[in-house]
Amino acid sequence: MSSSPRPTALAAGYLLVPEPPSVDEYVALRAAAGLSAISPAQAAPAVRMSWAWTVVRTEAGSLAAMGRVIGDGGWYFNIADMATQPAHQRRGLGRCVLEDLLGRIRAAAPPDPYITLMADPPGRQLYDALGFVDAAPTLGMRWDGR
Repeated sequence: MSSSPRPTALAAGYLLVPEPPSVDEYVALRAAAGLSAISPAQAAPAVRMSWAWTVVRTEAGSLAAMGRVIGDGGWYFNIADMATQPAHQRRGLGRCVLEDLLGRIRAAAPPDPYITLMADPPGRQLYDALGFVDAAPTLGMRWDGR
């Protein structure tokens, strides 16, 4: 994997923390950021069993942004749940979270890890800027339960 530019500095008043949010914080931030709603029962294993988490907290301790990695720790890593509270958007918090997660993957994985994510339109510019490309001809798919 190519070297990356110097990490973005975190805005004043925020702390980058390499740990998961609480289940309640996770559920609430997903909803506030416009991600699909999930229940606490769905959230609990995600919080507990992800390969890595990075969150941004305000100095007062409230959750401002988050992201996590699902993976096997060797080759496959999927970035998930990139979200920022609307009141804290446009301050580079998502970029800091993603850069931290990518740095942790690079530090832990053998060369050339396979790093993926599903990009909603609001995140495309960030993901493009950090080197993510369309996986064509691969098509992202999800099971609809039928």
